[in-house]
Amino acid sequence: MADNKVQMPAGFGGLMRFGDEYKSKINIKPSHVIVFIILVIIFRIFLEFI
Repeated sequence: MADNKVQMPAGFGGLMRFGDEYKSKINIKPSHVIVFIILVIIFRIFLEFI
């Protein structure tokens, strides 16, 4: 049985780091997003009672 393995080049060899590639001007922590979603849900429930 023949061994048909295709070997691909290693690309950048692990030297490319995505954190250094792009820096956003707006940084939002995941905890702030969760709090915002909870506040929107509470506001929506509040509107149902009015």
